[in-house]
Formats: sequence, structure tokens, C-alpha cells
Amino acid sequence: MTVAMALGFILILTGLWAMLSRKNIIKIIIGFSIIDTGTHVVMVGVGYLRNRTAPILDSTQLRTEALARVIDPLPSALVLTAIVIGLAVTALMLSYAIRLHRQTGTLSIDNMKDAA
Repeated sequence: MTVAMALGFILILTGLWAMLSRKNIIKIIIGFSIIDTGTHVVMVGVGYLRNRTAPILDSTQLRTEALARVIDPLPSALVLTAIVIGLAVTALMLSYAIRLHRQTGTLSIDNMKDAA
């Protein structure tokens, strides 16, 4: 297991701990963002291969030779897409947190009462 994957799993566990042990909605959202970042680091770790290069072909390399020397660009593209989606989800959660604070006057989930 590479260092990147180990760091990613540590981030995921840290974010999970933050989400489950905190009562403040903002801290829960920060925990979600840490989990999201850990997932991205794991995905990058999965796509990393030693002694390989970026998938850029030029006229000096043969195509058969290049296939053995390049990495797959798909994990990197998936990580970029996941970063954008994670940012949008975090922004949506923060907007909900602002709305809850305006309605209830608190960000603690213990102090909120059911509207029903």
C-alpha cells in the first residue's frame, strides 16, 4: 500500500470520527469535507504507477512503446470530477446550515427541535 493510500484512509477515518462525534453542524460539514478529500487521495493513489509518465504522445515515441510507459488518465479525470461534485455538495450543506441557523438560532443538533 502506498503512502498516498494510507494517508487517504487516515483522512477518511478522521472525517468519519469528526462527523460522528461532533454536535455542531459546521463541524459535521467539515468532517464530510475531510472524508471527501481522503477519498480523492485514495483515488489518486490507486491511479499512481511508479516509473510511468503522463499520457502525452509525441513524434519521438513509438505508440507500442508509449503504452508500456504511460499511466491511465481516467483516475485523474474522475478525481477532478469528484472535487467539483464535492465542492457543490459542501456548498449546499453550508447553505442548509445557514438556513437552519436563521430558523432555530443555533448550530447544535442537540438544541434543535422537530418542526412537526
